[in-house]
Amino acid sequence: MNDIPVMLVHGFASSYERNWREPGWADLLREEGRQVIGVDLLGHGQAARPRDPAAYSSLEQSILTTMPGTGQVDAVGFSLGAQLLLRAAAAAPGRFRRIAVAGTGDGVFASTDPEPAARAVETGQAEKAAGPVAAALAHFARAPGNDRAALAACLRRPHAPLTEAEIAAIRARVLVILGDRDFAGPADRLVAALPDVRLVVLPGTDHFGTLRDFRFVQATLDFLCRDDPGAGKQVS
Repeated sequence: MNDIPVMLVHGFASSYERNWREPGWADLLREEGRQVIGVDLLGHGQAARPRDPAAYSSLEQSILTTMPGTGQVDAVGFSLGAQLLLRAAAAAPGRFRRIAVAGTGDGVFASTDPEPAARAVETGQAEKAAGPVAAALAHFARAPGNDRAALAACLRRPHAPLTEAEIAAIRARVLVILGDRDFAGPADRLVAALPDVRLVVLPGTDHFGTLRDFRFVQATLDFLCRDDPGAGKQVS
């Protein structure tokens, strides 16, 4: 039995409860004999909800401070959670054994204007020019229990894009899962920068369909609990 705990890091405007426990991820991992550590990012779920963007400048600390005091962990992250998981694994490379990241790609290296999406989240409605992603974020931000002002502040947080050098510092074996219709794709630069990586592409799946795709679940469980793909870059 593997005694390394598994951290679960949710996406934007979600929570451990919504992203992972309700859909059954926590139960599946426990059936595999794994201890589960649920993370609620700052501004989400049961965490504090500041409305100052500066409070979110080191958002990956939500992950690092939830980790056990010693030893390694495995981790799974989706979308915003995946991006932050990469940041955490770059900052503390010795603490992660394996990580699975879904719904993220080469956008981790890009700097984008957060204002259109932040205003959509704040008001609950996206302007047409803001695009479909902002509209989707506004929709999810309206879910019961969310604080839209805190979520908008999260989007406005001061942060720099990741660099290839930071990604190359990650020692964990990484599974990148990406739908071929996901706006977060492609993941060519991300895969090229990671020292030990496997890429799984989900045909016919978009960003928001990834969490409901059983191929994501199966690939992640195999990777964390059963699979030993060996070192080096792989694509499947």
